[in-house]
Amino acid sequence: MAQVHEIETLFRTYYRPLCLYALHYLGDPDAAEDVVQESFTALWRQDNPVASTKAWLYAAVRNRCIDLLRKAGKTESLPRDLDGPISDEEAAERSSLEARLWTAVEALPEMRRKCLLLAKRDGLSYKEIAEELNLSEHTVRNHISRALEDLREGGPGILDFIFSFF
Repeated sequence: MAQVHEIETLFRTYYRPLCLYALHYLGDPDAAEDVVQESFTALWRQDNPVASTKAWLYAAVRNRCIDLLRKAGKTESLPRDLDGPISDEEAAERSSLEARLWTAVEALPEMRRKCLLLAKRDGLSYKEIAEELNLSEHTVRNHISRALEDLREGGPGILDFIFSFF
């Protein structure tokens, strides 16, 4: 069995990225959290040492996602990357970057965050955002521009990832 302090450290480091990883496949935040928690419980109960804890956790989450999708009869809609075209290491990298992205987005001032999410996540035009938030289009453009500048400062790859993610 792994030591409690080791599990706590791993949990703090990988919980959010693993939840995002599972969410991509399950589409249900509650189910994603359950899968991740079950994976940590299984890790804690492991009698044999794990060579790469990170890889083990990602593989465990992926396998539990596949099991859930199969039990729900959704085998025909298994996401492509659950079958293996991307490695666990690539998936871990992506979910870690995604967690950094969401942390950076959550740290934005409220109006910048709202404008950015409405534009990038929801696909609204500047005009539609301006109408929804009762702002001018120019103000919306400024908020989004500044939000992207803030995210660019969040580290390498964040800005590129936001455009591929949204």
